Amino acid sequence: MSKANRNEPKRSKSSESRTSLMEFERDFPNDAACLDYLVRTLYPTGIHCPKCQKVTKHYRNTSRPSYSCEFCGHHEHPMVGTIFQDSATSLKLWFYAMYLMASTRCGISAKQLERELGVTYKTAWRMFNKIRSLASEDPGKLSGTVEVDETYIGGRRRFGTRQEAARNWSQYKQVVAGHAQRGGKVRAVHLSDGTARRLVPLVRQYILPASTVYTDELPAYAHLKKAGYDHKRVHHAAKVYVSGDVHTNTIDGFWALLKHGLRGVYHGVSAKHLQSYLDEYSFRYNNRKDPRGIFNVMLSRVEKAPSERPC
Repeated sequence: MSKANRNEPKRSKSSESRTSLMEFERDFPNDAACLDYLVRTLYPTGIHCPKCQKVTKHYRNTSRPSYSCEFCGHHEHPMVGTIFQDSATSLKLWFYAMYLMASTRCGISAKQLERELGVTYKTAWRMFNKIRSLASEDPGKLSGTVEVDETYIGGRRRFGTRQEAARNWSQYKQVVAGHAQRGGKVRAVHLSDGTARRLVPLVRQYILPASTVYTDELPAYAHLKKAGYDHKRVHHAAKVYVSGDVHTNTIDGFWALLKHGLRGVYHGVSAKHLQSYLDEYSFRYNNRKDPRGIFNVMLSRVEKAPSERPC
């Protein structure tokens, strides 16, 4: 019989996972453990009592998810102002939903959350969007060597001739511009159109001047050199995809991951919610090498609204 402990499996050194299911169950066995984690995260120096005007020791109330000051009895509610506010769903289910969303490279649908959590679809959809709001981030201005490209996401014309569908193919698709810093982060932005008046200002806004910018042969990027960038092209139309160090394979790899996920997990995405999906995939890509793991990074982003932020 193997001497290995079945309840403590060893993770491979090459594994990207930082939290296994057993580790999740060990760290968050119930709502109380999840609430204690929130308190440690939201109040790193202790809970400040507004009546006592100082940080005091607070005791957990057994009948409600709150803590009481040892002197005046003031109640502090850790979930108020966070994504968990006004939710009747178990806090552990919230944490488990975050774990599920962070444990896959291509995401998980709200319908799958409904099946996994045992809640209604309406509840799963609300949780899905609240958790996804944690993925919104600003990676800052990119620099160094940056690959710039655009892609089109959406369906195709279902009626009319094939020639009409080919002529008006972009009418049913959404334009997404992407910037990927070599060895760094990626940014994806949903645009109303793919013209130069949309694409070029985006480069100026998000990429530092004097950076090296690699693009394909799209005419919209013709004036980047005049804007102060070291601009080089790779001619995809001529079936040239790599010319020395000049290529857009990094951002193309991100597009492949994005499209496979949208097609395989969600099947369809509306223009209204497309940016939130882009934020989720960018967040997962940008934090994939974080030693804490994506689940812990997501947990660390739970915070109170400005008006409710503890002192």
